[in-house]
Amino acid sequence: MNDVPVHPPSGLSKATWNEADHPVMGWHDCRIHAVSVGEYDDDTLPPARLLLDLDYIVRWVDPVRPATHFTFWIAPATLVFERAWQITGTIGPAHDLLEIADLHRLDPPDDHPEPLWHIEGQNFDLRLRASGYRQHLRRPPRHVPRQLLTMAERGGLSFAEESFG
Repeated sequence: MNDVPVHPPSGLSKATWNEADHPVMGWHDCRIHAVSVGEYDDDTLPPARLLLDLDYIVRWVDPVRPATHFTFWIAPATLVFERAWQITGTIGPAHDLLEIADLHRLDPPDDHPEPLWHIEGQNFDLRLRASGYRQHLRRPPRHVPRQLLTMAERGGLSFAEESFG
């Protein structure tokens, strides 16, 4: 990990992450705002890309007395799984928002080398095969009193694959 923070107030060390960073990342309580399964323009196999537009919680901040609630450093992010396949899952009830409980990397269940990724949610479950991922923090983190950003704070919905800075 880089010793020089790209965003000193939050302690964020970098704005682009990948599967090698998985052991130090966490998605607990990160809100998903939009999901896209897109195809490549060429004959790339497998043809799918899975993209998630989410609010990534960079850091939970312990309350300072007399406050009793956590605050959060949060950045809008695009999580991209390239060449995704065997995408399956469930969602419901549909009136609830999508919130991640954890993102697990599981050993391949067969002879294919790609791991199984399990995005476990409060009211959804998503599994897919992909060699890895990239996560782009699109804007610098904001310090907010809740676990998500407003649409104005995050710049609306986006699947942009560019990191800030």
